[in-house]
Amino acid sequence: MIPKIILGRGDRATRRLIGYLCGPGSANEHTDPHLVASWNGFAPDPGRSPHRNPKDVEDQLASQLDQPVKMLGDKAPATTVWHCPVRAAPEDPILTDAQWADIARRIVAAAGIAPEGDEEACRWVAVRHADDHIHIAATLVRQDGRRPRRDHDIRAVQREARQIEADLGLRRLNPGDGTAAKRPTSKEHFKAKRQGQDTTTREILRQRVRRAVAAASTEAEFFALLEVTGVNVRPKTGPSGDVLGYSVALPGDLNKHGEPVWFSGSTLAGDLSLPKIRHRLTTTSPEPVTARPADPWHQATAATERIPHHLTHSNDPIAQGQLVALGGTLDLLPLTAPAAARAELERAAAVFERATRSRITADADSARVLRRSVQTILRTPAATRDGAGLAMLLDAALIAVAFARHWHRKHQHAQQEAAAQQALAHLQTAYAQVATPVLDDLARRAPGIQTKQRYARHLQQAAPDHAGRILQDPAWDALATALADAETAGHNPATLLDQALGQRTLDDARTPARTLTWRIHRLGQRHTPSPLAQAAVARSTTRRPGTPMHPPTATPAVAQQQPPHMRRR
Repeated sequence: MIPKIILGRGDRATRRLIGYLCGPGSANEHTDPHLVASWNGFAPDPGRSPHRNPKDVEDQLASQLDQPVKMLGDKAPATTVWHCPVRAAPEDPILTDAQWADIARRIVAAAGIAPEGDEEACRWVAVRHADDHIHIAATLVRQDGRRPRRDHDIRAVQREARQIEADLGLRRLNPGDGTAAKRPTSKEHFKAKRQGQDTTTREILRQRVRRAVAAASTEAEFFALLEVTGVNVRPKTGPSGDVLGYSVALPGDLNKHGEPVWFSGSTLAGDLSLPKIRHRLTTTSPEPVTARPADPWHQATAATERIPHHLTHSNDPIAQGQLVALGGTLDLLPLTAPAAARAELERAAAVFERATRSRITADADSARVLRRSVQTILRTPAATRDGAGLAMLLDAALIAVAFARHWHRKHQHAQQEAAAQQALAHLQTAYAQVATPVLDDLARRAPGIQTKQRYARHLQQAAPDHAGRILQDPAWDALATALADAETAGHNPATLLDQALGQRTLDDARTPARTLTWRIHRLGQRHTPSPLAQAAVARSTTRRPGTPMHPPTATPAVAQQQPPHMRRR
């Protein structure tokens, strides 16, 4: 059950609201509008007065609601209308008028509008014009002329809604923390439906702004990217000429006056205000290049693999910063994906967006490498190659999102935990669509039986606890091909296996052979060590017979890759 509080002001605010609630709706969507409850139990009902003009009854009802406000004259508050739609979940049973009336009384009592037993409380009505929701309309002056005590009414109403769900056996929604992005209004949903769109303008703009933030390195680039993606931008400037904020609109999205419908960044989401975007961009600026640039897919994958470590061992601001960067990565991945996987990746990004925001202030600087590497991928179209890079990154993202779900659960972020769970399902589908053709191609090029047996012996030495699962895994042939390709490039397959296994445990890998395939693929594309270095590695990895090639108990955290001679033996 979702309640949402909306405040109104103006001389005719009450009359306009009553006219809308008791009328046919903007798209004739209102069915049998009528009162189910009111402050005194016998307020005039425009929907149940067959012998009177409905407009006259609406005037009478609005006048009665406004009477305490009018009595104050010039001392009346500027904001006079309290409007709260309350909507049931689609799978909930259809409630009776009596049940909705009881819900309305509980909501106004919880909000401080009309505490139970208070005969001098605010005047209010509850209007039902659909099976699944009601609208509560109240005026914000009590009948004794005082203002209602409605401190923290949003949280109080949400708490009461959770209790109503439990009492009536309705779908239980997760409690929030006030950080969710503003939902589209009913009018926005109806407008999108009339225009034949599945998504509201607000949601489209929020997605495009998030992508522009994730892709930009500077403020100027952020605004340029918005315009390139078909978004009209209107900066807000102060007297000094400095840009203080911005608003965005979609071309062709007009109000009833034929004017563009503008949304400020902060109304799309709290973290999309210009000050917060500026703070995020200052931690994304590129650093001077001092070495040969690495493969951006490899860099992004390595950075994503470190996210579980941060979520497990770092402080909360750093962990929150990693989640923000992971969300930005998911926002941009659909732009690099094949068409078959794009829809699932967009759904994953859309739902994970809720998991990127909490009341913990993010340390964005800790995730600089991940953001820069994903931006480099976008700027280097040739880097997409055969899809292996995207598959590697998605494999790492799956584990990172699973850890994000656990982190939110530990912090009792119920909505964020649910969002991470939903994102995980979409990512798994997208991963299968991206990885399957790449793995199938690798498996078709599998080396001969003798080479595979040699790799199997290396594997049994290096990972005795996982060797059985890996050798029975359908992706074993693909892993063998990755090892063969690396060996052809001059790498020692046993050393690569040892390095890949040392990066992080396989305990949480759904298919260990698949995970190892991407690690070997990435390690095998690095510079081939010189003969002198290979000899040094061979001496350092010499071990007694029966000694495993890596520590028998691997830590569950993502560790920085270490040279073989520095590893614990």
